[in-house]
Amino acid sequence: MTTDPHPPPHSPAGPPPPLPVPADQSPLVLLDLLYKLKIRDVMTTPPITVTRKDPLRLARHLMREHRVTGLPVAENGRLYGIVSMDDILQALEGGWMDNPVEHHMARNVVVLEDDMPLAFGASYFDKYRFGRFPVLDRNRRLVGILTSRDVSAAVLVELLQEFARLEARLPNPTPPQTVPRQTALQFAVAPLDFERAGRASHEIKRALSDLQFDPRLIRRAAIAAYEMEMNMIIHSKGGRLTVRITPRQIELEAHDTGPGIPNIAQALEEGFTTANEWIKSLGFGAGMGLPNIRRVSDEFSLQSSPSGTTVRATLFCPP
Repeated sequence: MTTDPHPPPHSPAGPPPPLPVPADQSPLVLLDLLYKLKIRDVMTTPPITVTRKDPLRLARHLMREHRVTGLPVAENGRLYGIVSMDDILQALEGGWMDNPVEHHMARNVVVLEDDMPLAFGASYFDKYRFGRFPVLDRNRRLVGILTSRDVSAAVLVELLQEFARLEARLPNPTPPQTVPRQTALQFAVAPLDFERAGRASHEIKRALSDLQFDPRLIRRAAIAAYEMEMNMIIHSKGGRLTVRITPRQIELEAHDTGPGIPNIAQALEEGFTTANEWIKSLGFGAGMGLPNIRRVSDEFSLQSSPSGTTVRATLFCPP
């Protein structure tokens, strides 16, 4: 839905990163999740806003502080428009950063309602190619913002939980019979090497399959390995990914050479990311890497300094 019958011809926040699976080509399990979840379940709330009389300079400051590329313009819960990074760039070039936001905001805004199924939000990203949508409640009051990253993170969490529920129904696994005393594999990971992204985790998964580990354990190890690999590609100066395999456990270790994690507690929050807009435009940087590693691990540790970060995940084999 829109606050105006003629939505703006341009995106107020730039092209969004692609969703995990297109809404009209989703498998049934994903469609079930998209219809089961409501937009209120995954939206970012409370929204960061500016008023019509605030200067564009304040909008720019809030965008930089909160790492967003668009802000709703609202007063007392009423939505008046959206100011985007494009508006800020034009103001910088024109020298009118002290002008009120209302002189440069987009007034024709496409919005969502908080009680809509998440499937509506996913289809809106495909349809309009906006980076974010304001969310209104039944009283037409602004209550949140939905970004493509919100959808991606929610879908990933729900899928992991669904996999866990399905795996719980499987019979107890038999211990692997072909694992030697210890097997170790090591892979070099280069920064921003998206062409080879996933290679190390694929090799680790294949090695565990050859050693006849239980598929449930292999899936968990593959998730941890992939997230470690992608974190180093996106955020680090490069490093190595090591896996040590024994009959009793699988230990994965990612060690990079910097620049380190300034706030470890914040980095472990689901949805938090320091990825730039270019990384997000490629479909990465959803802020689920470290939380996913910790979720699938039996033991998890993380140490970081400006000289480098080490992440360890240990998975125990069933007795």
